[in-house]
Amino acid sequence: MTSEFVISLAEQGVYVTLLITGPLLILALAVGLLVSIFQATTQIQEQTLAFIPKIIAVFVGVVFFGPWMLVRMVDFTLKIFHNIPNVIG
Repeated sequence: MTSEFVISLAEQGVYVTLLITGPLLILALAVGLLVSIFQATTQIQEQTLAFIPKIIAVFVGVVFFGPWMLVRMVDFTLKIFHNIPNVIG
């Protein structure tokens, strides 16, 4: 097992993590921005108002993007399992 192999494996892990979490984070960011604009225009200063729409949006995003995310995670896991002989030997 070389250092290049370990770095490549870590790089792939970070890439898959960013790829999986990216859509949900962007969705939460967009909903938070919309709620903030709504709060600014209506002058509602409730701090907890933004949490419920974000939670609902992320839940809808998980339902919508869930199968795609699962396929990416399973592909990466299978790639890790196939590389076990390279790590051991």
